[in-house]
Amino acid sequence: MSIRKTDGNVLLAICDAEILGKTLREGKIVFHVKEKFYKGSRVNVEEAVAMIEHSTIVNMVGRNVVQRAVEEGYVHPEAVLNIDGVPHAQIVKTG
Repeated sequence: MSIRKTDGNVLLAICDAEILGKTLREGKIVFHVKEKFYKGSRVNVEEAVAMIEHSTIVNMVGRNVVQRAVEEGYVHPEAVLNIDGVPHAQIVKTG
């Protein structure tokens, strides 16, 4: 889990630990799970998803974290994009 504060926003980047540093490919989509972006504090999935409440922009990738975000009602199941079989979702909270 990585948290950055930029331009009045709180950007939360979370991924499942086992895919950190990997590249996902599906068709024309090439998605890099970059350590520079996602690596930060290693926390359990409950702690990571709890931080969504305090964030304005969330970028998440991985079965565990996306599934939990859906279960908690932060992400609609139809908003999940699967890349190489790995779920990815984004949240942008507006005013």
